[in-house]
Amino acid sequence: MDDSTKKNIDPVLEPEGMPPGRDEDESTLPEVESEFDLPSEVAGLAAGREAISRAAKLAPSAPGVYRMIASSGDVLYVGKAKNIKKRILAYARPTGHVTRIARMIAVTANVEFVTTSTETEALLLEANLIKRLRPRFNVLLRDDKSFPYILLTGDHVAPQICKHRGARNRKGDYYGPFASVWAVDRTITALERAFLIRSCSDAVYESRTRPCLLHQIKRCSAPCTGEISHTGYAELVREAKAFLGGKSRAVKEQLAAEMDNAAGSLDFERAALLRDRLAALSAIQSQQGINLRGIDEADVFAAHQDGGFTCIQVFFFRAGQNWGNRAYFPKADRSLSAAEVLGEFLAQFYDDKPCPSCILLSHQIDDPALLAEALSIKSEHKVTVSTPRRGEKKLVVDHAAANAREALARKLADTASQQRLLAGVAQAFGLARAPRRIEIYDNSHIQGTNAVGAMVVAGPEGFRKNQYRKFNIKSQDLTPGDDYGMMREVLTRRFKRLIGEGPRPAAALPEGEAAHEEAEGASPWPDLVLIDGGQGQVAAAQEVLSALGVTDVPLIGIAKGPDRDAGRETFFSVGRPSFKLPPRDPVLYFVQRLRDEAHRFAIGSHRQKRRRDIREAGLQEIPGIGPTRKRALLRHFGTLKAIERASLNDLAHVPGINAETARRIYDFFHESGK
Repeated sequence: MDDSTKKNIDPVLEPEGMPPGRDEDESTLPEVESEFDLPSEVAGLAAGREAISRAAKLAPSAPGVYRMIASSGDVLYVGKAKNIKKRILAYARPTGHVTRIARMIAVTANVEFVTTSTETEALLLEANLIKRLRPRFNVLLRDDKSFPYILLTGDHVAPQICKHRGARNRKGDYYGPFASVWAVDRTITALERAFLIRSCSDAVYESRTRPCLLHQIKRCSAPCTGEISHTGYAELVREAKAFLGGKSRAVKEQLAAEMDNAAGSLDFERAALLRDRLAALSAIQSQQGINLRGIDEADVFAAHQDGGFTCIQVFFFRAGQNWGNRAYFPKADRSLSAAEVLGEFLAQFYDDKPCPSCILLSHQIDDPALLAEALSIKSEHKVTVSTPRRGEKKLVVDHAAANAREALARKLADTASQQRLLAGVAQAFGLARAPRRIEIYDNSHIQGTNAVGAMVVAGPEGFRKNQYRKFNIKSQDLTPGDDYGMMREVLTRRFKRLIGEGPRPAAALPEGEAAHEEAEGASPWPDLVLIDGGQGQVAAAQEVLSALGVTDVPLIGIAKGPDRDAGRETFFSVGRPSFKLPPRDPVLYFVQRLRDEAHRFAIGSHRQKRRRDIREAGLQEIPGIGPTRKRALLRHFGTLKAIERASLNDLAHVPGINAETARRIYDFFHESGK
């Protein structure tokens, strides 16, 4: 990709004259599906058309990207066009808009543009902006976490096999993507059995004086202690690279021949080792499920719609093997077809991920040639996009479609179950309606040190982990261990920020698509606040909210039962006597799950902070550990993380560490927070 192309793909978001800003290739909008004829919105529709008409006068007749902007400054929609001016003029016509487009026009106050050299660059820029700005009227890819890979390092005399996620900064060979960390872990374990490649860190490798347990269970050749020569280990690494690179048949044939030769020369121990390695390779391939013969790498996408939701199932094939699948549920208007959702999904999906040479689809999308050209430019290798109609490729796409259908059925069942539970929460706690956003708060500390507050969010679609928040307790006036003071600080900071972002939306339940968007957490204001604590915590929380003028957010405290037994919790709220729920009530189990998730997140955040402090302060913070013992521990385990994970027995075997000191070290790292 030349410098001019890169410059156009990396957008400048500030206006230039009449600046930035896709959609279809044609300059006309889709055919009419339903008219936008709500009387209350006619004035807004006219004003939106007028704003678009003004912008169209300055729009360039060139390819590029446009952005529809609301009066609040929020980006409503990002689209690409071969001719921006023609595309914008199509929005200004008085009739012929589908409901979704008409709603967007009614709230549009301005249009901004960015021109590009080609329509291909416009497609890449559009995907980048959609992921960055998350406009309300676009199809949005919700889960865009990076995929895990297998890395065979190239910066050590004895390469390590490990899982990797994120930027590829380390020298070595990367294999993937895999659909999940679980798939990577399973494959690495099998590869250890098949090729005896080490998985320990370089620090542990350098500190070993005897083979580790993995060598004893035949999952490592132990190059760290010279159990295998560097030449022999390099041959194992070569075989592993060949297998991961798609030459699995050649590797298996070579191992089978070596096994026969070893057996023929009566070297039965080596023959048995080779037999076990062959069995491990067969186990890897038997777990791959459906495979594509004749195609080294491909991604298979299948879309299925039901109940107003769309599921897109993605299968990854690399080196001729199936490396797993993942289901996505993009946020999209219900009026969009599966093909339309799939088409907009694809460009966003590959915005920050490597692209294979072949992409197979369940639906025919608009202009697959344009998408293939854009992905070829981005990947710097030829990419084909096709919708197979027959043969083995069609069978693989059908298999992905069946998985998409099953995943969406599970999603709808879970959503329905969640809705019933939320309705039960409303009834149990006397709410006016089922809560669409529940915030759960908890604190974690050890004797007041490394205090952390945590907020967990749940709604109709389950836990919203991208909205979790942790609060490092900052107040210098708090008495160490003052849970009430910590709760006051957390809630003060949280609700002050909410108030600063704008007034709370009207409490009335919206209709139509507005209800759908609200159910997905469009409003940051909670409908219910749950606090892990009793009457004292609730009183402290109510004091904070009253001082801030927030009087319409229900507060419920969850006090653990006698002996901290689950199932015997007592609930507290303002102006109501304490009460309990029936022992086997599904709502009770649901609230327990919410409370436990907040507790897990709070403790995890606390431990993360404590470990960071330990790294900064050193192991001397542990009573009885001075510089000498610190050096002995690091010499034995290699890293602090290895010390944290060590068992009590392993710690006691370190020279200079007696049983009592080992217990102190173990307790320091494993003591649970509040």
